[in-house]
Amino acid sequence: MTAPKKILIIDDNPKFLEDALPLYDYEVETASDGLKAMKILSKKSDFDIILLDVMMPNMSGWEVLKEIRQNENTKEIPIIMITAINDETKIVKGLKEGADDYVVKPFVLPNLLARIEAVLRRCSRTKTDSTQINIKNIKQSNNEITKKESAVLEFLTKGLTNKEIAEKLNIAELTVKTHLRNIYKKLNVNNRTQLVLMSMQLNSK
Repeated sequence: MTAPKKILIIDDNPKFLEDALPLYDYEVETASDGLKAMKILSKKSDFDIILLDVMMPNMSGWEVLKEIRQNENTKEIPIIMITAINDETKIVKGLKEGADDYVVKPFVLPNLLARIEAVLRRCSRTKTDSTQINIKNIKQSNNEITKKESAVLEFLTKGLTNKEIAEKLNIAELTVKTHLRNIYKKLNVNNRTQLVLMSMQLNSK
């Protein structure tokens, strides 16, 4: 029998997950804010995954994410961000800074469980030293990404907004949206966040 996977929940209101996850054979430890989390991680770093709330006192989830990724002992621990703000631009920036996935509140438990299992499965197959996305690694099936679409995609994965991409490429913002729609169709994704996640997964293979 395999040992339960260890989860660190960093959330100022962790009770629901603290009570629910052990029922699914997860070993849970909690920290009510980022400072407490960093104290825990300074003493032990054998967690299999971290669930990290974005909005917390003392340190935001993004600040905690940055601290974890800069620490040699913790930088490889998979992290799922939990946010109440469904802002794809911020989520993409978070993914670029080292998050492995995200869940938007309010969420249903089966969705979170599926994401935890997917991240653990992906990370067990390969350990990457960076989440830097190489556009050349995207497998395009029978559909080719044009040079202009590739440029849009590259800026998107760096976390730029549509307006910023338009300024970089000296094109209209509406044109950026058109390119993105074409990319979504060719790569069979629904939004920019799914696209970044797909790129990260392909780059890890």
